[in-house]
Amino acid sequence: MRSVRTKKATSKIAASTSASSTERAIDVDGERLARDFYARDALVLAKALLGTYLVVRTPHDKRDDALSPLPPGHAGHVRVVRIVETEAYRGPKDLASHARAGLTKRTRTLLGPHGHAYVYLIYGMYDCFNVVCFGEGTGHAVLVRAGEPVLGIASDIRTDGPGRLARALGLTRAHDAVDLVESNSVYLLPRSKRPKVGVSARVGVAYAGEIAEAPWRFFDAESRFVSRPPAKSIGLGLRKDDGRSD
Repeated sequence: MRSVRTKKATSKIAASTSASSTERAIDVDGERLARDFYARDALVLAKALLGTYLVVRTPHDKRDDALSPLPPGHAGHVRVVRIVETEAYRGPKDLASHARAGLTKRTRTLLGPHGHAYVYLIYGMYDCFNVVCFGEGTGHAVLVRAGEPVLGIASDIRTDGPGRLARALGLTRAHDAVDLVESNSVYLLPRSKRPKVGVSARVGVAYAGEIAEAPWRFFDAESRFVSRPPAKSIGLGLRKDDGRSD
């Protein structure tokens, strides 16, 4: 079995989830996922990311301290989700991947070293957060499509779907190329348990042709925070259901 090393952050803060009635705790400044975790094919990493915790921190504003359960100095600007849905994009031969265009201003991060964030804009209004993997020049990345709120996200904010998720976490193109190992603003923590994994074709990639039908979308089959795209947007759009299977 592959061992996954983690990197120790600088301090410890315990945080409890408000996403469900089940009491859970995570250490948002605990052992984070290390560089070698990301040195894998997107198809492998997309499944490995399910259940991990995505942490986004923005500069502290002391005015938020009174409203937060966290210790003074950490209030209001720590947001955490448990990743529950991903898609694998596997380099230039994957015609659904931006890497098919080769090296451009947009794809510079995608074709860069693994363990970095790749954030891009779609439809002129939605940012999408991806994790670059498998080594520099490969063009492999995993799109994070949905997350279960754990900390810092109001109960009425939706996190199903990549655009909604990025907006809820405050992720924008300003986070493109952030080092997920060294950064204190965006990073990932190990999962606490292995989820039951569901599989389908990817969403919104019919333009890619036959490869659109590849089963490269993965999700926590027991999470209510997984997106439910219309059947016509999955793969080549030939299904009559939402493509969810396990």
